[in-house]
Amino acid sequence: MGMSVGPADEEDAENSSINTTPLVDVMLVLLIIFLITIPAAVKTVELKLPTVSNEVTETKPENIVIAIATDGRTYWNNTLIRFDGLLPRMRDVAVLVPQPEVHIRGDINARYEFIGRVVATAQRAGIMKVGFITDPELRALPPLE
Repeated sequence: MGMSVGPADEEDAENSSINTTPLVDVMLVLLIIFLITIPAAVKTVELKLPTVSNEVTETKPENIVIAIATDGRTYWNNTLIRFDGLLPRMRDVAVLVPQPEVHIRGDINARYEFIGRVVATAQRAGIMKVGFITDPELRALPPLE
């Protein structure tokens, strides 16, 4: 704590100057904290991120494959179903133990709306594992640098 001590005869005079020592102390402490923490926040672990690659799908009999055609027709294991019948069927399989995986095969020209509706339906039904099946011959794009 800073204090101004003047001559004895001016003891009754008011001191109108602002003591900035505590302000400078706090600012220096904050500056040191920022100088220490900013490099830690900016640095990241140097990693080479993987590119997209297709893995062989392990097809199990209990897995459910939902195919979506270009026009939005939906197939449950190669059987055409109405979209409004999809939620009850998914709820029926969601309670099975172990819960089967849902694999979505969407046509490359299908609108995202059709595929998104199936994903949302699986989420509402409580399906824990949803995957997408792609063509293994399509090559991954090179990573951006």
